[in-house]
Parts: sequence; C-alpha cells; structure tokens
Amino acid sequence: MFPGATSTVEDASYVVIGAPLDNTTTFYPGARFGPDRIRHYARHFDDYDHRTRRHFSDLGVADHGDIDAWDDTEGYLEYLRSIQSGYVLDEAIPLTLGGEHTVSLAGIQATEASTYVVIDAHLDLRDRYDGNRFNHATTTRRILEHAEEAIIIGARTGSQEEWERASQADVTVISPEEVGDWHPSVEGDIYLSVDIDGVDPSGAPGTGTPEPFGLEPSTVHELVDGLAPSAIGFDIVEVNDRDDGQAATLAGKLLRRFVYANAAHP
Repeated sequence: MFPGATSTVEDASYVVIGAPLDNTTTFYPGARFGPDRIRHYARHFDDYDHRTRRHFSDLGVADHGDIDAWDDTEGYLEYLRSIQSGYVLDEAIPLTLGGEHTVSLAGIQATEASTYVVIDAHLDLRDRYDGNRFNHATTTRRILEHAEEAIIIGARTGSQEEWERASQADVTVISPEEVGDWHPSVEGDIYLSVDIDGVDPSGAPGTGTPEPFGLEPSTVHELVDGLAPSAIGFDIVEVNDRDDGQAATLAGKLLRRFVYANAAHP
C-alpha cells in the first residue's frame, strides 16, 4: 500500500494503481519494479504538508494494488483502461505508477482529458519503434489520436521524424532552458504524466533511458504543483531498480505533491 493511502476504494477521491508493464523498455529494463519501489521509498515521508496544512492520510487516497502485466501490450493497456475508467466513473482521480511510459495511453483514454501534459526528456512521437505502434517511444503519438493537444515539458532529444511531428499545431515543446519562463495556464481538463527521465540523471538515475541536461527535481516539483489543480488524471513512469532509490523517492514525493495541490483546489 502507498503510505497514507488509508481510504477504501469505494470512498476514495484518489486511487493509486500500480501498472508494472515492462515490455518495450529500450535500454535498461526494470520498470516492472517501479510501483513497489515508489511505495517502499515513500514509507519515511511525513504525513503532514506545511504548504497546504493538510495530512495526506486525510485526503481520501486508496491503493488498488498492482495490475500484473503480461506480454500483450495492447491487451494490457485496454484492461488497465477499464480499471481506471471504473474509478473515473466513481469520480476518483487515477494515480498510476508505472511501469513503462506506454501506460499513459490507458490513462488518457480513461479520463478523456483534452490536453496531455507530460514532463519527459523524449518526444515519444515516433509512429512505430522496432515495428511496434505500442511502445514507450510512441506514447505521445498514440495519445494524440485521443487528446486534442500535447504539451511536452523538458524534451531535449528526438528523431528527425519526431521533431517534424512536434512542429505541428497540436504539439507544444518546452525545452529545459525555456521552463523558467513558462507558467502553467492550461485551459480545460488535463492529464498530467511525469516520465522520471525528464529529471536530469543526477537527480533520478534509476530510469530506462537517461538523458543528460534535464530538469532539476525542484523544478519538476513546482511544475506538478502548478499543473495539478487542472488535472483529472496523473501518472509517474519509467522508474526502475538501477539506483539506490533516488528516482523512486522523487516519484513518491511528486505523487504526494500532486494530491496535495489537487485537493487544495477542488
């Protein structure tokens, strides 16, 4: 159980869902261990938040547990979407712990958010990768078949094909250098995704495709704080077991910041 997730799923305002999918990780596998590591390294966090003067355990968070993955990625995403959709119908916000970034597609379908906002080192705008349409490198491209627009924060690498797709009107890319001048003011409902590789590897080394020159952890913390009030779904993905808990600890803090900030602006 995620620490402080003391509500029942029937009464919850937020439901943590572990999605340990690890089928298409390109370089350093281990995202299947992400949900357990995030829960484990969040055990020492204080329950009280001084910014909002609220206790996490009072905010109606439940933990569904993990939805065990299998080798049919598309089939798994459909099943994950069905679980998330049930909670959305019950007016609870799904908080998904990846797993590889592919799981975000299920979240955007379940919430039907019009805008996908993602913190990520990579554009993920390939149409196919290794011949596969459902891959962690195609996530944003697939999501744009359901959402009206994508805002990619912290992107610093991509193929020529991806940068050409990113130049179209339904995609906005905010580089790490531009983040300081960008203020979250997105209209309508958003789905917020944090790929932990959006953070510089010095702050979150435990991830599948680390990319230097990324965002500082404190910057991502402030972005989540500013975006959470407009969000109707959230995930944090691509945490693996290849560090001493830095990435998982940060992920747990970001999930808690999302809940605190979202709950403060109902």
